[in-house]
Amino acid sequence: MKDILARAAQIKLLIFDVDGVLTDGCLLMDKDGHEYKAFHSRDGHGMKMLQQSGVDVAIITGRSSPVVKHRMDGLGIKHLYQGQDDKRVAFVELMQQLNLQPDEVAYVGDDVIDLPVMRQVGLAVAVQDAHELVKKYAHWQTPCCGGRGAGRDICELIMKAQGTLAAQMSVYLAD
Repeated sequence: MKDILARAAQIKLLIFDVDGVLTDGCLLMDKDGHEYKAFHSRDGHGMKMLQQSGVDVAIITGRSSPVVKHRMDGLGIKHLYQGQDDKRVAFVELMQQLNLQPDEVAYVGDDVIDLPVMRQVGLAVAVQDAHELVKKYAHWQTPCCGGRGAGRDICELIMKAQGTLAAQMSVYLAD
């Protein structure tokens, strides 16, 4: 765990996949093709606290969905890349735009499409119910499954490693 905390202490950007990470991976559609996704509220609040503590958050997802844009707008996520068949393109663009090195980036994934980026970052994270190959290449696995609090798990790990978690939580403990 010491190595994981050392890696997490260096993170300036946390990148999330969506389906299977911020959702449970189910694709819900009605007969007209309208898509529905369920996001966990704790993940969203973790992302807000992480941003408040000085770490950028980005989304790189293979699918495109207005639901994802709406949710990320509500969380203040400025870096949203949808429809990314090769997630490395968005990853390189983000690193250049934010002037970051790979060891300053964490990526959370669940399926093999995430591996090309996961294998380049300083902290590769697999959600608890990720594909076995993804788990093999991850530095750390979240205690929670995708769409069930895994996003909050990694946000809190990074804040703990960077010494900002207590300050974020103290707001809710003040009299």
